[in-house]
Amino acid sequence: MDKKITVVGAGNVGATAAQRLAEKALGDVVLIDIIEGVPQGKALDLAEAAPIEKHDARLTGTNSYELSANSDIVIITAGIPRKPGMSRDDLLATNKKIMKNVTEQVCRFSPEAILIIVSNPLDAMCHVAYQVSGFPRNRVLGMAGVLDSARFRAFIALELQVSVENIHAFVLGGHGDTMVPCPATPPWPEFRLRNS
Repeated sequence: MDKKITVVGAGNVGATAAQRLAEKALGDVVLIDIIEGVPQGKALDLAEAAPIEKHDARLTGTNSYELSANSDIVIITAGIPRKPGMSRDDLLATNKKIMKNVTEQVCRFSPEAILIIVSNPLDAMCHVAYQVSGFPRNRVLGMAGVLDSARFRAFIALELQVSVENIHAFVLGGHGDTMVPCPATPPWPEFRLRNS
């Protein structure tokens, strides 16, 4: 593959991201985690599924950042997850330290990478990565808008018992309790005429 993508954090979100990246053949994937054996095992599982999923992405699991060198994209999912009763803001202090450390390592080995932040609280973690990296703002992105909009569409489709492909809606604002749901009118005129 001609692209190299690193995923930092081999938990549920990170491992799933690595799986989707490999299955869509978007690039070779390096999966990093601090827990010895976890990223190696998950990368091996994903690599062994390659003949079934029909992709040739190379998957590597590691506990260090050296193997991530010269990544085109780095997806950061690292951080502690919310526990019952916690808000995203309760994660701020701990995940800020983790984000700072991860971003420093990523920048050391992949100074030209695009960063995609997934860690919570997302908006604050994007800002930490942006400040620590010194990257231009178009190279530090948060993933929440797509996620929140997809969740919104999925819940509407479930409630209405229709295909998600027939639901057009999106969410504005920060990833959290302040986001604003906005139903969208489909672009085709026959829908508006029939349902007006």
